[in-house]
Amino acid sequence: MSISASAVLVELNISVWPANKVDREMTETVNTNASAVRDASQTRKNLFAGTSLRKDIEKLAARIRLYHNQNTLPWADKGQRLLPTKLFMEYKQTMNNYEVQFSQLCSNFFVEYPRLVAEAQQHLGTMYRAEDYPDLEDVRMKFGFRKAFDPIPESGDFRLDVSAQDLEEVKAGYEAKFDERLAEAMRTPWERLHTVLTAMSEKLKDEEGVDSKKRYHDSLVTNAQELVGLLDKMNITNDPKLEEARKQLELTMLGADIETIKESSHARESMKTKVDAILQKFEW
Repeated sequence: MSISASAVLVELNISVWPANKVDREMTETVNTNASAVRDASQTRKNLFAGTSLRKDIEKLAARIRLYHNQNTLPWADKGQRLLPTKLFMEYKQTMNNYEVQFSQLCSNFFVEYPRLVAEAQQHLGTMYRAEDYPDLEDVRMKFGFRKAFDPIPESGDFRLDVSAQDLEEVKAGYEAKFDERLAEAMRTPWERLHTVLTAMSEKLKDEEGVDSKKRYHDSLVTNAQELVGLLDKMNITNDPKLEEARKQLELTMLGADIETIKESSHARESMKTKVDAILQKFEW
């Protein structure tokens, strides 16, 4: 099956300087005081204790990676992932906005870097070492944001100067790996669906003595509703069973209201019955 029109390959690389180091003297002191062997523990120091400027970049990078993973499908062992073309414009715009935010946070950190280094001795006390802090130009190289899009190569496009027999072996190996990767990629939507459904089924089961108003949160409804929209775009092979399961969840969540679920045991039972029916109908 050709999916070159249904998805593209995208690779995201974000680098953030960890800015922490092992303090050998403190490590030795801790282990000695505990009467422990030398490798019993390790003390690491945060080079920018007392400020969140670098940590804010790290947190943003984590959010970006999470968004990237949630809106793409696995492909290669590392690096490239499948991005459904239906999500391409939304993904690209979101990533462009993230890149601007990332650049701004980095710029702020670079501007403040000399001051932060000057204040580090006050925050770290005897753990401060001037040699732990590189020159600003070296620090700039420790941060980066790069995304790259590539088309999915067609299985028959091999420009190799080899014998016909060897070429057939290469093509056969590529096609087998391609099918394996595609099958693995399409497990992800099913797994996400199964995770949401099983969590809903468990949550909707009434427990004696438990206050339903405190037990149920908006995410019970919103997680399922968001997944319905995402599955429609992630079904790059047009799997009819996945679409059927998606539609059943969509019908289940039609008109769902968290306040009604909190108040009505009948509403909870009705939704649980529909959710369990989806779980029982498909092979997971």
